Amino acid sequence: MGIHEIFAALSDPVRRDILKLLKKEKLSAGDISARLGLSPAALSYHLKKLKEAGLLYESRYKNFIYYELDATILDEIILWFSDLKEE
Repeated sequence: MGIHEIFAALSDPVRRDILKLLKKEKLSAGDISARLGLSPAALSYHLKKLKEAGLLYESRYKNFIYYELDATILDEIILWFSDLKEE
C-alpha cells in the first residue's frame, strides 16, 4: 500500500460512498451493493481498490465476508496533510 493507491482509491465517488457506509457499521458485500445500487462485479472492483489501499478490514462469518473501515490509514493521511500545512 502506497500513497498513490490511497489517493487513487479516494478519488472515486463510489468508493467514497462505500467508506461513508462503512464508517457507521460493518457490512457484507450484498448489503453494500443493495444500498448503493451497484452490480456485484462493480462492487467487487471497488472493494478490491479499497483493500489494496489498506482502507478496509475484511472478516468472515459463516458464508459471508464483512467489510469495515480501517481509519488508521485516514489518520495517517490527515497527519500528512497537516504536516504540509505547518510552516
